[in-house]
Amino acid sequence: MPIEVLTDEPVDVGLIQSFIQELPEKALRFGVRVLLALLVFVIGAQLIKLVCKILKKSMQRGNADVGVIQFLGSFVRITLYVLLVFFIASGFGLDAASVVALLGSAGVAIGLAIQGSLSNFAGGVLILLLKPFKVGDYIIAGNGNEGTVMEIQIFYTKLTTADNRLVVIPNGDLSNSSMVNASAMPTRRIDISVGISYEADIRKARNVLTGLLDKDEKVLQDMDKKVFVDSLGDSAVMLVVRCHTASEDFWETKWRLTENIKYALDEADISIPYNQLDVHVKEPGKVSGA
Repeated sequence: MPIEVLTDEPVDVGLIQSFIQELPEKALRFGVRVLLALLVFVIGAQLIKLVCKILKKSMQRGNADVGVIQFLGSFVRITLYVLLVFFIASGFGLDAASVVALLGSAGVAIGLAIQGSLSNFAGGVLILLLKPFKVGDYIIAGNGNEGTVMEIQIFYTKLTTADNRLVVIPNGDLSNSSMVNASAMPTRRIDISVGISYEADIRKARNVLTGLLDKDEKVLQDMDKKVFVDSLGDSAVMLVVRCHTASEDFWETKWRLTENIKYALDEADISIPYNQLDVHVKEPGKVSGA
């Protein structure tokens, strides 16, 4: 059974035909505008790279901190890309004033949505102003991550660990939690614990280890260095070998001293005992027969 469609408005066949006839021309014009937009974006991206490069070189000539250069470079690059996108969008008839008004009215919602990013941005600004660390420092963050600072960007700070892994930490976390900067001071103290047997001569062991410190070229001789009894352990007398070295030589010096301490004590016939446990077995009493 045929279905009849009843309508009071007549169909304008001429309008449909006109639309179909103009469709290829409109599609061509739209395609040209898209190509022009892509061309403008490519040219704009190259100009942005050039501006960032000029800014970086200018700041380097001014002896600016590496972290400041990286942070401002990220900020300027992102800002210029946002302006480029608005410029291209205006070419498609987008009213910039309307967009600004819309963003203003939706400011609260946008602020809640990006509050984490804003916190990271503010944290990056605080890091640059207060300078708790700089690029090249070895830091230990409050969340347990540690490594050498490679980049301080607008939202994140990048670290490389000792085993060459990349750690990315939000700036907000670094600025709002405790942090240890192991490179802030020019020198660091080395403490190495070593146990000697109770039968060993403590004075002889102290003289041997003190002589070892006097001979090491990386140990700072003008700073406090000593060997002292720290505690009386279950199986050994615990000595502490203490000295200072430059921050950049800390690990190499500590590893070398730890190895040389073993060699020096062996040559002096001073033993480093293993953990010992004395067990006394009580002989059971004799049971007399009935």
